[in-house]
Amino acid sequence: MVTVTHEGGMRFIGQGDDGHETVMDAHPKSGGEDSAARPVNVLLSALGGCSGMDVVSILRKMQAEPTSFRIEIDGTRAEEYPRPFTKIHLTYVVTGDVPEEKLARAIELSLQKYCPVAATLGGIAEITSEYRVETK
Repeated sequence: MVTVTHEGGMRFIGQGDDGHETVMDAHPKSGGEDSAARPVNVLLSALGGCSGMDVVSILRKMQAEPTSFRIEIDGTRAEEYPRPFTKIHLTYVVTGDVPEEKLARAIELSLQKYCPVAATLGGIAEITSEYRVETK
């Protein structure tokens, strides 16, 4: 269970039953103070965190752990309110000795089988991905 508490202005704090908090706020033009992440960015971050944890775990099992790893996420939203995401594109960027076929397989397993955030959002938005292995 997660509880979200209004802290004043447009600032909210979500707290999971594990005790960890997620702070959210709005842009000043929406009455916020821009003191924390916006909820839609938290949503995309949750997707990246969920899939990223899967990918790193799978690559470790394949003995191909990256030296560094990040996911760049772009979302396209509908013009009409409530402006849901219609497309979400993830670019997985790794450095290190990671064979591309293992990386591609880890991403596929995450997005198609293991990540519940991707499974939930995939029912609403088209989720696509690509990867890039960098030397530095």
